Amino acid sequence: MKVKRQSKILELIKTYEIDTQEALAEKLNEEGFNVTQATVSRDIRELNLTKVSVGLGKQKYAFISSANVEINEKLKRIFKDSVISIDYSGNMIVIKTLNGMAMAVGTALDAMDNEEVMGCIAGDDTVFCVIKHEDMVIKIIERLKDSMQ
Repeated sequence: MKVKRQSKILELIKTYEIDTQEALAEKLNEEGFNVTQATVSRDIRELNLTKVSVGLGKQKYAFISSANVEINEKLKRIFKDSVISIDYSGNMIVIKTLNGMAMAVGTALDAMDNEEVMGCIAGDDTVFCVIKHEDMVIKIIERLKDSMQ
């Protein structure tokens, strides 16, 4: 059932501009899948869905395959347009984003394939990145800020 549901999610986000978990749950229920928002949230996380801008301040869920992701102009633009600030503490970098854009920024960061970055966790408007060694943090922040130019 989970595989069918997640396949349907990918189909729905390609067909419709779905911008919230609730809207996705509603579409799934219309398609005969009895789901809650919590189930949809887990599916979004497992499928690595991210929100992308569709213009006029609107966003929608999208699937970006990490195997095929390249650092292209679109990811750079998402990063540049969505990041509000970058700060750090110890070996953690904290990136504040526009509301709803942290997952997209996290995807862009993952695509940058910085070997110094152990991993990123994205919420709604904040991305936390753990860096292997504290002495690498400033170098990475400079590289990130350069990509925003």
